[in-house]
Amino acid sequence: MEASVVLPIEAEAFVKSLETFSLKEVGSERWFRQHEHIEKLNMQAILSATAMHDEFVKEVLVSYGKIPVLVHEMILVEVWKHKVFSVLCQLQDFNPKSTFHLYMVIHHEATIINLLETIMYNQDSCEAAGDAVLDLVDYCHRKLSLLASGATTEGQHKLTGKAGVSSIEELQMQSAALEFEISLKAVSVLRFITDHTESISVINRMLCTHNIPCVLVHLIGCCPWSRHQKGEVEKYINGRWQRIPGEDRLKITKLDGQVWISLYNLLLKEDCQRKYDFNNYNKNQLLKLRGFMTEVLLDQLPNLVELQRFLAHLALTDPAPPKKELVLEQIPEMWDKIVRENSGKWKAIAKYQVKETFSPSERDLRLQAQRLDQVYNLDVMESLLPEKPKCGYCGKEAAKRCSQCQGEWYCHRECQVKHWSKHKRACQLMKGAAEEIQRDLHISS
Repeated sequence: MEASVVLPIEAEAFVKSLETFSLKEVGSERWFRQHEHIEKLNMQAILSATAMHDEFVKEVLVSYGKIPVLVHEMILVEVWKHKVFSVLCQLQDFNPKSTFHLYMVIHHEATIINLLETIMYNQDSCEAAGDAVLDLVDYCHRKLSLLASGATTEGQHKLTGKAGVSSIEELQMQSAALEFEISLKAVSVLRFITDHTESISVINRMLCTHNIPCVLVHLIGCCPWSRHQKGEVEKYINGRWQRIPGEDRLKITKLDGQVWISLYNLLLKEDCQRKYDFNNYNKNQLLKLRGFMTEVLLDQLPNLVELQRFLAHLALTDPAPPKKELVLEQIPEMWDKIVRENSGKWKAIAKYQVKETFSPSERDLRLQAQRLDQVYNLDVMESLLPEKPKCGYCGKEAAKRCSQCQGEWYCHRECQVKHWSKHKRACQLMKGAAEEIQRDLHISS
């Protein structure tokens, strides 16, 4: 029998019950129950999309009009991380026995962006998002700006190597690592919006307010999902850094493709060309793309030949500025509304949540862990992998896990030994976190 997380009737019940929360309610028991539901919906959506089965999760989200609720809840946690979590980390008297509950709140944003990445591929999902697409565009712009500035990478290394890392500092490191993952997911979500949207307000927001084409040009140049480590090229593929053999280094990744397709859509669609201001600055930025448009790239993305022709024409012309038109634009509201309603209350909310939300009893923690144990079924988790695991050292297909943390894969013991100096820190963190949860919750077999 094929693995599944929820049945269609369960998915419908979960979706019907989705609701928006206030910032103060983040992490509450009711909020946590909804987190479990969204986590299950996310896993089922991935299973359905991977197996090309009936995508009933997407269909019920569309039919019940709940995609705006998902966008709101994602932005709510984003605001919480910026405004409340940062205060929590500075409170002298906050030293939780377990950071498990806090981590699940931080992880909630990643769960929702993952679900949106899975369902926004379809045009009806984009249409069902309605005005929330504007909020989603702003969200994606914030995440792409973090990627382009290198902030997501810096955040991951800030506390690394520091002796005697506290549980809160460790949580900050995990949050920074998740921020990188989330920002990469936002690249894909933005691409799907450029595929499907015809809204003048959304096009204006992408081109005139945020100048997304220039942000994408910068991402092509800095390519934060690729890095050099000790003379080796590594690329971030399927949620992890993978060593790339010499013969595969010119192959584009899914992320490269998403950025190029977004540029193609934003620069070649007629509605977009009418709205975009090809002034000297924008023109010079866009012409930088020609240096990246090699034959190898065009062989892999043949549609880019049209973009190449457009750029060649742009180099020889000075397009007229867009006509000034009186347009009644919709504006995004979610971030501003959440911040406005809670302005000046950040410390009070943090102190309230320390007392009421993030200091659960051992019984509460045990119940949460048992519920999540049912959500994160190992058989289902394995089936979510898009392909067979790769060796953490050489990148070849792997069959054995690290016995300590169970999180890294290797093809042979030789590769594991060679990789140990690099993997050691992460391994100790993962193993320590697992032991801490087991100890704090007194979970016995």
